Amino acid sequence: MLEEVERWLDRRSWSVADRPMERILAAKRNTKVSVVLPALNEEATVGDIVAVIRRELMSEAVPLVDELVVLDSGSTDRTAEVAAAAGARVVARDAILPRIPAVPGKGEVLWRSLMVTSGDVICFVDADLRDFSADFVTGIVGPLLTDPDVDFVKAMYDRPFGAEPDELASGKTPGQGGRVTELVARPLLNLHWPQLAGFVQPLGGEYAARRSLLERLPFPVGYGVELGLLVDALHTVGLDALAQVDVGVRKHRHQDERALGRMAAAIYRTAQLRLSRGHLVRPRLTQFERGEEGFTPRTYAVDTEERPPMLDITEYTRRRVA
Repeated sequence: MLEEVERWLDRRSWSVADRPMERILAAKRNTKVSVVLPALNEEATVGDIVAVIRRELMSEAVPLVDELVVLDSGSTDRTAEVAAAAGARVVARDAILPRIPAVPGKGEVLWRSLMVTSGDVICFVDADLRDFSADFVTGIVGPLLTDPDVDFVKAMYDRPFGAEPDELASGKTPGQGGRVTELVARPLLNLHWPQLAGFVQPLGGEYAARRSLLERLPFPVGYGVELGLLVDALHTVGLDALAQVDVGVRKHRHQDERALGRMAAAIYRTAQLRLSRGHLVRPRLTQFERGEEGFTPRTYAVDTEERPPMLDITEYTRRRVA
């Protein structure tokens, strides 16, 4: 590990307990905090997350979060209804920037969220978390309020895999999740961006940043968004403006191997684009599924589109002037 990264780990890696709520609220002053939950068919979990944030971080006693938005990217279940009932403002992806046709993907939703939020600090939280704790928000928002030199904060945590009773009964072995992180993202970062080797969860969906940074970054529309934002933030503001906070344990829905393969391909493509900004590898991934007549190939497109920095969008700059 680079000496620079070792020093960064000492300076910019914290625990959620390092910043008591009293200190965070005292530092908040007039800074507005927005929490965004990107959601697609998450009716089983999104309501509980919203309820915890409303109860513990949006009360008169603890007014940390000013705005809570669930951005629905086309759910076919009761995600929007459940989120609204729990107290979130629900916005449909396709209602934002209608002149630009929306494409599927998490990064697309996060990019569009800049248009419908007003916070100086924006905190992203995945909507599939179970046993959600408000620490996921306070942990990553805290450094942005107490340290003016920090612009981007990732959550770090344990990711138990197969530890639930029903999962154990199905024969899965308890262990650590984050397979794409360990097999794809971490090797890429260590080889090509060694300054980022200190991040425990580089692909984690829980992170917070200043709007003034996010609006300057391009957003990969799909699974590559976390790696893309992290790499581009490094080049834009430097390592010392990045940080991470230990928030404990993250429990969520795990995806099957084929979905992880598509995720890995998108992440590799995002990295490859940033390495070359030129010729791209073929943006297709073929996987195999066993059928009645043997293995059948299935070919998927890899996310190849990126949204420009929001500051390049006319509607956004007009809203800022207004």
